[in-house]
Amino acid sequence: MSGRRIQQFCAGILVVGVMAAGLAWAQAPAQPSAQPSATYQPKFPGDPARSESEAQALGYMRVVLRAQREYKKRHDKFADSLEALAGTGSFTKRMAHTTERGDYTASFRAHHDGFVLTMTPKQLDSEHRSFYAEDDGAIHADDQKPADLESPKIH
Repeated sequence: MSGRRIQQFCAGILVVGVMAAGLAWAQAPAQPSAQPSATYQPKFPGDPARSESEAQALGYMRVVLRAQREYKKRHDKFADSLEALAGTGSFTKRMAHTTERGDYTASFRAHHDGFVLTMTPKQLDSEHRSFYAEDDGAIHADDQKPADLESPKIH
């Protein structure tokens, strides 16, 4: 075979190969996207969260509530600020100073014999409910308005 014929033969094989690869790619089933599933996967049996954001907000609340119970056992009163609670249980100084918690803002207010802890979402909807807890440890949730003592308990 002459040099020119070898070039044409190789070019033909290359064209056929590229066409076959393109055809195979076009017929291949679409790969699932790397996007996370829109369905929330509960973290434990009975998990009341409806989204990852809610799970994080509720986790923060549980840490604060456990720390307050431990603080009260040691000091015979509840902590009057998140800063005073830092270092109790697994509640850290960083947790006390950072009220922005993902899609939520934490709020803590001490009163005469107790406290109120709220988690307010940046956008209130069915997957970003507001949460409310007092010194009794019960967590209340609402997807229509800021949660309060009258909101349904989830815990």
